Amino acid sequence: MKKEIPAQYDPSKVEDKWYSYWMENNYFHSEPDDREPFTIVIPPPNVTGVLHMGHMLNNTIQDVLTRKARMQGFNACWVPGTDHASIATEAKVVRKLREQGIKKSDLSRNEFLEHAWDWTHEHGGIILEQLKKLGASCDWNRTTFTMDEAYSESVIDTFIDLYNKGKIYRGARMINWDPAAKTALSDEEVIYKEVNSKLYHVRYKISDSDEYVTIATTRPETILGDTAICIHPDDKRYTHLHGKKAIVPLVSREVPIILDDYVDMEFGTGCLKVTPAHDVNDYEIGQQHNLETINMMNVDGTVSKEGELYTGMDRFEVRKHIEKDLDKAGNLVKTQDYQNKVGFSERTDVVIEPRLSLQWWVAMKELSQPALENVMNDNIRFHPEKFKNTYRHWMENVRDWCISRQLWWGHRIPAYYYGEGDDDFVVAKTLKEAVQAAREKSENSNLTENDLKQEEDVLDTWFSSWLWPISVFDGFYKKDEINYYYPTNDLVTAPEIMFFWVARMIIAGYEYRGELPFKNVYYTGIVRDKQGRKMSKSLGNSPDPLELISEYGADGVRMGMLFSTPAGNDLPFDPAICDQGKKFSNKIWNAFRFLALNMEEGVTYKPTTEIDSENLVDRWMMSRIHQTIKEIEKDFQNYKLNDALKKVYSLIWDDFCDWYIELAKPAKYGDKFDLAKMNIALGMFEQLMKLLHPFMPFISEEIWQHINERSKNQALCISNWPEYDAEKVNKEDVSLFNSIQGMISALRNIRSEMSVSPKDDIEVLIKSKNADRITENEWIIRKLQSIKSLFIAEDFEKPKACASALVGNDEIYVQMFGLIDVDKEIERIKKEISRVEGFLKGVNGKLNNANFVENAPEAVIENERNKKRDGEANLAKLQEQLSDFE
Repeated sequence: MKKEIPAQYDPSKVEDKWYSYWMENNYFHSEPDDREPFTIVIPPPNVTGVLHMGHMLNNTIQDVLTRKARMQGFNACWVPGTDHASIATEAKVVRKLREQGIKKSDLSRNEFLEHAWDWTHEHGGIILEQLKKLGASCDWNRTTFTMDEAYSESVIDTFIDLYNKGKIYRGARMINWDPAAKTALSDEEVIYKEVNSKLYHVRYKISDSDEYVTIATTRPETILGDTAICIHPDDKRYTHLHGKKAIVPLVSREVPIILDDYVDMEFGTGCLKVTPAHDVNDYEIGQQHNLETINMMNVDGTVSKEGELYTGMDRFEVRKHIEKDLDKAGNLVKTQDYQNKVGFSERTDVVIEPRLSLQWWVAMKELSQPALENVMNDNIRFHPEKFKNTYRHWMENVRDWCISRQLWWGHRIPAYYYGEGDDDFVVAKTLKEAVQAAREKSENSNLTENDLKQEEDVLDTWFSSWLWPISVFDGFYKKDEINYYYPTNDLVTAPEIMFFWVARMIIAGYEYRGELPFKNVYYTGIVRDKQGRKMSKSLGNSPDPLELISEYGADGVRMGMLFSTPAGNDLPFDPAICDQGKKFSNKIWNAFRFLALNMEEGVTYKPTTEIDSENLVDRWMMSRIHQTIKEIEKDFQNYKLNDALKKVYSLIWDDFCDWYIELAKPAKYGDKFDLAKMNIALGMFEQLMKLLHPFMPFISEEIWQHINERSKNQALCISNWPEYDAEKVNKEDVSLFNSIQGMISALRNIRSEMSVSPKDDIEVLIKSKNADRITENEWIIRKLQSIKSLFIAEDFEKPKACASALVGNDEIYVQMFGLIDVDKEIERIKKEISRVEGFLKGVNGKLNNANFVENAPEAVIENERNKKRDGEANLAKLQEQLSDFE
């Protein structure tokens, strides 16, 4: 036993010490062996990212699951790593270069990539170091980066494999274009927001006529790309326009008036302008009617030469100008305020533009079928289950995945072009292989490496991270580790990347391993501020996680976050929650310090769970420990970690600190514990620290190491998880002790209400059907209350002038003569009578309501009847008590 126990618990002196100790002893490292594996792969944060509150929540949950599994004897392997994050990282590198006066366009691809790698080496991994401050027990030897050589090879090989299977193709289709990042986006990378817009009513002249038709649009700048006017073939208002043409305002382009039942006759004027290059639905109409496609916008969101007017001007500036010019030309009928949903880039937060573009795609329909079936049949379980409906809707309506990005940072697409034709390309792993393939495809044996040009685009970041559970174990090339660790056990992630990542990992798992990639998916909620807003840098409402750790300790922050976040529900975060965690740490520390200060120098203590079978308090505490072990195991199985933590919290704070230690204290102040009692108390404390460790690893390890000298093989983080033993649970003991607890609490309340000092001796009478057992353990009441006399019996005549309380069916009386103001006691009883009468009025109101009785479940009705019966019994007893004073 170490004798130097600081008066205050100081996390800053404990956390680094134990994390270094854990790392030095390699406790977190895993290698395949004969144990059952427990595997988690971290959702890889952006390589240049820093820790935010969402990371804190997500990784705390992963660490709790991993630490518990490790203590349960599983070969726990939590794989960390980072994602290269093409769009985000390239944007940061471009910004840094701009600050140095360098434009990306002035650099070659290789020169730019040198800067990107420099940035990655300088900033990459910061977030992983920050996770260590949180206590994350990752196998850091396995840290993976999605641009590592072996990982990159698996990404390229996957592309080639899917291309050869006909599941990757190249085609011109309408895509989501990010004008800021200058790249295509998948549908899942577009966030739709409700915005205040304008609806512009513009009139188009009918050719060779004085007639006009009016069309409403929210994007008047796209008028420059109009190539048709569309009306419904059955719309009688426009029958006379069939086969005619119209003039596009400002550019005076003559376009056909076409007929298509896509048009909603009831919406607006029933006329639709068609801009095939800049609207998904217009593109489909254009394809069906062979319309001209005019790409009137450049990649940066400025108007192109094809737009004819406003060349080089930004799209939103054009919107302002074109409104004025349409009005001046007499084509603007009116504008009106209008609310609509507009797509924004998930990465850059700029308004996306639908754009016709030649891109690379994954055909998703066939690939996604196993992924849909195995979630819906619960082979893969979602927690909470409600997310299955969202998943099913997306998977049943899955679209082909645009995987090409117009960036330089990332995995370059292994396609090589040898001619100008749309099909003049080959897909190959190396340039040498590409030359051979191109010669065969083109039937031109003279082609050389100089004749081939590799695709400039890189793959969507998610195309690499969908392989994460496989590639972190080098699963495409080596079988020993992937066969042992895969499938993984639990994935902890946010529901907003269900489609970006979760669904695609499941797809890849069935495509390349023929089985699920993980057994359970735990969806965390969103961390919000007290006003319900999502925490973000832009709002300035997100605290610095490292500052929180500095102020409250890592354990305090972990507990604060877990305490308030059921699976799938948002976390309304208030730093005060962390203060609760800090106070809990102090409570635990003070309880242990009390025991330590009562230990005698030179005495060898041997903590034990072999309790004194004659001592109700020992039997009760051991029963409570094993009840809690059983209950939290069920909570873990249902991924209700906050419920599990609350049970451990209550066991330690309420049961152990507030009751067990108080009753285990020596009878006289200043006396030392006897050896047997101390060993039992320390044995209990060890069990509690084991249960606490996954949630609060630092303070639990610190106390564990203080209780006894430990070898490196006896660290708490690798000790055995407590096993439930039904024989150590005595429900009768728990019930009896709960009754005695209630009696002591009632006596404390009576003292408080009647202003009787805790030091004043009182005369107590207890009427209970369990009088014999309470009498056997009356020392518990005497130890925690100043008692002059204590009378316990199954029945006796009700005493006069007593303060009283009901504890279940037991009656507690305290003689008040000479202690209290009798008038005040009469007032208290009357108030309680009034409360019970009000309660009964509500219960009777329900039971007298025919609608309630006819429609409520029988169990609910029976519960109300029980309430009525108990309430009426309480009321009768209170009225009797009142008569004793009046």
